[in-house]
Amino acid sequence: MQIDESDLRIDVFRSSGKGGQGVNTTDSAVRITHLPTGIVVTCQNERSQLQNKTRALQVLAARLQAMAEEQALADASADRASQIRTVDRSERIRTYNFPENRITDHRIGYKSHNLDQVLDGDLDALFDALSAADKQSRLRQS
Repeated sequence: MQIDESDLRIDVFRSSGKGGQGVNTTDSAVRITHLPTGIVVTCQNERSQLQNKTRALQVLAARLQAMAEEQALADASADRASQIRTVDRSERIRTYNFPENRITDHRIGYKSHNLDQVLDGDLDALFDALSAADKQSRLRQS
């Protein structure tokens, strides 16, 4: 994952804890703030500022990756939930009316009087209508 340097605020400070006199003289601890998300990572485990910065950037990249994956899962879950309207068994997706030679897709409001052609495998018009409805749905979401 690439992180833009302009999105980071890097602060250095003195480490706390054990370490003797050297811990009070060097600014080896690093705090990195990712400005767009507000994620803050602090590292003071290593002995040098460069090592702490490298380690903090690794932790930040891992957190941003986890956040992106979580967002992708939430989006996919929302898409699945939007496709399942209710748990009512009587909800119809598509109706095939043989006496009127009509096919109706209730999800998108598509009606066509070519049921015999659809049953023979000519699904192009139906697929075109479904893809157009899907495209409109995606445009409304963005």
